[in-house]
Amino acid sequence: MNELFLYLNSLKHTMNEHPLFSVGTLLIVGYIIGKLSAKVKLPEITGFIIAGILLGDSVLQVIPHHMNESLRTITEVALGLIALTIGGEFYWKKLKRMGKAILIITVVQILFTFLSVTISLWIFKLDLPFALLLGAIAAATAPAATVAIVQSLRAHGVFIDYLYGVVALDDAGCVILFGVVFAIVSGMLNPGGNESSFVVVMHAFMEVAISITIGLVSGYIIHITTRKKNNNNEILIISLGIIFISTATAIIFHMSPLLMNMAAGAILINLSPRNHRIFRILEPLSPPVYALFFVIAGTELQPEIFMNKSVLLLGSVYILFRAIGKYTGVYTGCLISGSQSRIRKYLGVCMLPQAGVAIGLVLLIQASPLVKLLPADQVVIIDNMINIVLLSVFVNELIGPSLSRYAIIRGNDMEK
Repeated sequence: MNELFLYLNSLKHTMNEHPLFSVGTLLIVGYIIGKLSAKVKLPEITGFIIAGILLGDSVLQVIPHHMNESLRTITEVALGLIALTIGGEFYWKKLKRMGKAILIITVVQILFTFLSVTISLWIFKLDLPFALLLGAIAAATAPAATVAIVQSLRAHGVFIDYLYGVVALDDAGCVILFGVVFAIVSGMLNPGGNESSFVVVMHAFMEVAISITIGLVSGYIIHITTRKKNNNNEILIISLGIIFISTATAIIFHMSPLLMNMAAGAILINLSPRNHRIFRILEPLSPPVYALFFVIAGTELQPEIFMNKSVLLLGSVYILFRAIGKYTGVYTGCLISGSQSRIRKYLGVCMLPQAGVAIGLVLLIQASPLVKLLPADQVVIIDNMINIVLLSVFVNELIGPSLSRYAIIRGNDMEK
């Protein structure tokens, strides 16, 4: 019996080393647990994330941590398609009708979230520079869960237009805010760095501008190469090829693939009504790609984070006051812009999921040259910041989709 166990364990390790085995396992287990989640009234996304946790290093160790590097391409493709879908909602006629309101709501909720998290963490004895950084990171909202839920519900209407608009602008605003805050914090932790602070701020603005420019160019190329095509397969091949190349370009040169693909989707939808077919042709790719994206995200979550008391305390404060800042910020922004009562009541609930952008920003801090100049005790704080953000991702990616689904259903009742 012991020999059989050893043989099976050896076979598992052998199979685990092939990416296709990992992908197949992630899809099948994700599908099964996603369906079980649906039976208990949870979104399939939550089931996908739970499947990832079970398959990852923390539980069954079916998908070893080093395989995440091999599977990164799937995550990048998923984020590209998600961002393109959001960008496709930036139709000029709709923006003219509600663009000002979306801008007001986005700016107000970003500022409310930033202040709420920063002040609360500072009150709980986290040094101000690090509280400021976490406050800026808290502004980020993950668009993936929102898009997946909207598509699974086949929801349309004014509420969805507002939701997509705020989620799309949120990431751009968060990147800009983080750049400014990081520059200020660099000066606080490393006095005499005025020039470097200016460079950091300019880098943030340049990242946004260049990412959007690449997206506009790639969207225009898709338009001119597909406008005379009538074969759906040809349109799919050309569109995916250009999306992959432009996404890779943004990643290689450290730009934002999210902003890039949002810009591509926005220009596509505005160049011609005929481009609606491109989004329709790409839509069948969504279920397996989204499923893989969320299961892979689950494999990266580490439940042992809950064992660190300091991280647990500050992480709980971060999660609570981020939720308060998001909801009250959206509510206040809706009041200022005169938005409908259902939007005011439910839109903020959809802002809770947090994932890739937040993790990317906190890892950017860890990799920055500034960290090498800090004393050991402050380096420990930065390590704790990473765990605080991971804890937030863990909680909000499990709870957030259920709350978002409820809010989308209730908020979209206005369309009936």
